[in-house]
Amino acid sequence: MVSVNASIIPLAHTICASAAFLAALAVGYKLHFHKIVTNAHYTYPDEWFPSVSATIGDRYPERSIFQILIALTAFPRFLLLLGHYSINKSLTCFLVGLVRTVTCGGWVYITSTDDHDTHDVFMISYIVLTIPWDALVIRHSENKSAKKLAMTAFFGTIVPLIYWYIQHQVHTRAGAYSIYAYFEWSLIILDITFDALAFSDFKKLSIKLEQLPESGNWFFKFENDEVEDDLSIVEETQDITESREEYSTLADISKDSLDMDYEPPEGYIEEEEELDFIIEKSNNGVSYDEEEIKIMIQDEKDITYISSAENAVRVPDQDSIFYIVVNTINAFSFWTNLTSLLCVIWYFPLWYMGISGYEATLFSVLSPFLLYIPLVPMIVSHFGYLFAGVIGVGAYLVQVPESRLLTTALATVIISMSFSNTLRTITSQESTQMYSITWIMGLVCSVVLKMAFFSNNPLWPIMSEKNGGWNKTGLAVVAFSAILTPYINSIHYQKSDGQLSTKPNFLSKLFVSAGFGSMIFAIHQLLTDASTTIYWAWEGWNQNGSQGPLAWPYSSLTCIALLMGCLTSKNYINKPVVPALLLFVSTSVLSLSVFTGWIKYIFGGLLYAISIVWLVPTYFCKMNLVKSPWAFTYAFLWYVILTLAHVWVVAYAFVPLGWVMRERIQHLLAFSTTLIILGSVFGFNGALSRPSVGKKFMNRVYFIGLLIFAGIGGITYQLRPTGIPQPYHPEEKVLTAGIWTIHFGLDNDMWSSEQKMIDLIKGMELDVVGLLETDTQRITMGNRDLTSKMAHDLEMYADFGPGPNKHTWGCVLLSKFPIINSTHHLLPSPVGELAPAIHATLKTYDDILVDVFVYHGGQEEDEEDRRLQSETLAKLMGATTRPTILLSYLVTNPLEGFYNNFVSETSGMHDIDPTDDDRWCEYILYKHLRRTGYARVSRGDVTDTELQVGKFQVVDREIADSYGNALYEPTRIENVDEVPEGFRFPDRYRGDGENGHRYHVFDEPHYYE
Repeated sequence: MVSVNASIIPLAHTICASAAFLAALAVGYKLHFHKIVTNAHYTYPDEWFPSVSATIGDRYPERSIFQILIALTAFPRFLLLLGHYSINKSLTCFLVGLVRTVTCGGWVYITSTDDHDTHDVFMISYIVLTIPWDALVIRHSENKSAKKLAMTAFFGTIVPLIYWYIQHQVHTRAGAYSIYAYFEWSLIILDITFDALAFSDFKKLSIKLEQLPESGNWFFKFENDEVEDDLSIVEETQDITESREEYSTLADISKDSLDMDYEPPEGYIEEEEELDFIIEKSNNGVSYDEEEIKIMIQDEKDITYISSAENAVRVPDQDSIFYIVVNTINAFSFWTNLTSLLCVIWYFPLWYMGISGYEATLFSVLSPFLLYIPLVPMIVSHFGYLFAGVIGVGAYLVQVPESRLLTTALATVIISMSFSNTLRTITSQESTQMYSITWIMGLVCSVVLKMAFFSNNPLWPIMSEKNGGWNKTGLAVVAFSAILTPYINSIHYQKSDGQLSTKPNFLSKLFVSAGFGSMIFAIHQLLTDASTTIYWAWEGWNQNGSQGPLAWPYSSLTCIALLMGCLTSKNYINKPVVPALLLFVSTSVLSLSVFTGWIKYIFGGLLYAISIVWLVPTYFCKMNLVKSPWAFTYAFLWYVILTLAHVWVVAYAFVPLGWVMRERIQHLLAFSTTLIILGSVFGFNGALSRPSVGKKFMNRVYFIGLLIFAGIGGITYQLRPTGIPQPYHPEEKVLTAGIWTIHFGLDNDMWSSEQKMIDLIKGMELDVVGLLETDTQRITMGNRDLTSKMAHDLEMYADFGPGPNKHTWGCVLLSKFPIINSTHHLLPSPVGELAPAIHATLKTYDDILVDVFVYHGGQEEDEEDRRLQSETLAKLMGATTRPTILLSYLVTNPLEGFYNNFVSETSGMHDIDPTDDDRWCEYILYKHLRRTGYARVSRGDVTDTELQVGKFQVVDREIADSYGNALYEPTRIENVDEVPEGFRFPDRYRGDGENGHRYHVFDEPHYYE
């Protein structure tokens, strides 16, 4: 005889039905998006979401995929009907359900394309029959409230469904059908959810297959639940209180009352509050087969079974290399997905120049509350990391930016639940401590991998094979690890600490949860890239070299600090005082402007990294004791609040109440640290166990740590500069300079654009280039360093400009010439955004020093800011007597307004081509240099702004003065053949150009006498 718990029926039904609709939707979006959103009146972009009918029935292959999967749903569907009949003994309910199932087949297999009227008749009949079906099922259900809620939501959704259908069909309103489709899909989800809620009712049923005696001639019957003479062990998975009410004799059963010398199975932990044996015994005494005994561990509402049979499959020990590797990869997957979500969200407010609505996907991290829904914890436990990994890493296959964001958000929903569910369901503090160390190691691996790929995670959805992504490799690794996770992590449930001697109070839970969410935020803000804290300390170059650490090679030092923190975190498990003190000190150093350079990096950045990592195991142990899904949701709510505040500090001009957080990143850092310290020090420490991580486990962690350390060394060597920067035309002493606003390194289709920028800068043979909108060392920009890859591949010196703690959108200088000195400026901005500027001195030909200013002015709306900025910058430029170039973003018309402050006697600067009257933002100004050429190059799909380029010949000051005003006369050379070869712009961008870049506006570069 084969016996299976009947709860598998609603589970199988839910999986098959959901898979059918979701697979059809995914395939339809990929292959026929524009066709399935098109209706009788409108198409994309007026309509953007397909109806159920169009998705499942209009196109091949989604129609075939759907019908195959929905056919698989039939078997569990009919078993569902039989199961409800066995519970409520209602023939009416059974017949209603049977007819309802047939009508379902009618609208599923006869689509609106085949026969619109027949499809609608079956659909309406199905909805009408849902009323008695739901009512009859609820009457005999033990989970009435949830089913009533689902039923109410189902029929409540019909009202707006009808309204929007009328708007579409009668009033022919654009977009109405897409909104109607939202409600139509909601009906599908609610209908499947209602049947899924049968899980709790079906847990007390079993499916048995046995061979009938030869005389058996019945087809279907119910047997009485009579107690047989032999002992039977009954697995009862109801709530512990209900179990004891139903089996009132359970409390009277004990080892002493059994007619035998009872020896518990190996691995049995005797805890009256956690273990229940429901034993039916006959009048003839007790006997049992040890191989049939199973222990049931009750943890709130989550049930885990551990077999004591000798022939059970043995899972690897928690100190095994398999456990460490699998959970390290899962943690890596968590950080990969979380960091990618914010990175792709940023694309939308960037293009909308304000709140776009897509920012709401940030709230997908609040998904742990879904763990209250029946079935969800079990599904997440088995498939969470698999679904999250495949969807999150596989999101790069989705080409439409909006859909790619939603795909990434879905993965975030699942990964947040999976992480929370894993942490809260571990049954011992020892296991939690070991798990926390693997989680930190996953964080370290993600940071090291980002360093290897120039601060881009190669598994992000902004990466692909075209720009250096390793998406396919990552997909395979993450999926393989996730498949092993349920098997490997079953060890979490084979140890138990028993009941807490001290119950955490509600206030303590709030402190711990808020601190935990703040810790996740703190890691994301400063520790998910090896160079972030470096740029918090960076102040530019001086005569003696850099004023602080450079991204290469000192990013490796950040990685080593994180790794050392991981390997030594065992010593601070449940001992938060020392890490908390170090965190206070390091936060003070990072927050105070008096500290810069190496002091800020070492005593701020590195110390901050180590102290945060040391606190992770303590927080994991505390959150494991809290367990409740609401606590994890509350923790992630704090993460969301702090992340939004992190955006508000610099985006204050584009968000509501922006003045509240304007330029207050130091306050935000201090506040998050306060929450972390409070939660770590004052949250029910007495309930935590002593550190119990075994030596064998740590030895294997040390071994993996040694491999990571070797990897850090190898990566640092691979990233070394490959040569000494050399200008392109030293014979002619030509300096080619460009200015480009690059939209934070995301191209128009939401792909990382560093490689495309490198190709154009190299193709245009730029010796010096100013890049604007470059401060990507923030959560919303992925904590990336655009200068890392560009300076390496272009063989140029780099100055990142004002760092992420300076509240600007950023500016960067790349130069083929050595940077002798650079000063960072924050120009006056009393109303709007802070305006960043770099004043760098370059050592050029014949050791002639040339000053270069890179500047991003304020917005058009903030006129007073722009006036003050223009006057200040004019004075800065006028203070130098050296040859000077301004690469700028001015926001003005040529020859008008504040343009005349920049081009003035005060500054001494001149326009590269005052006859070019088709400019607004980008300008190139100069003095004491011989201008030879000017070009404007189209942006392609890299950004929304062109590249402007000027060619100058560096000459001795006496020669420059000898030209007088003729040096600035825009006398052009019309015949390109008269221009010496070394002074010409590359021909590759003439005509149609290449890669979407060409000379435009005046079609050909301008050359000057």
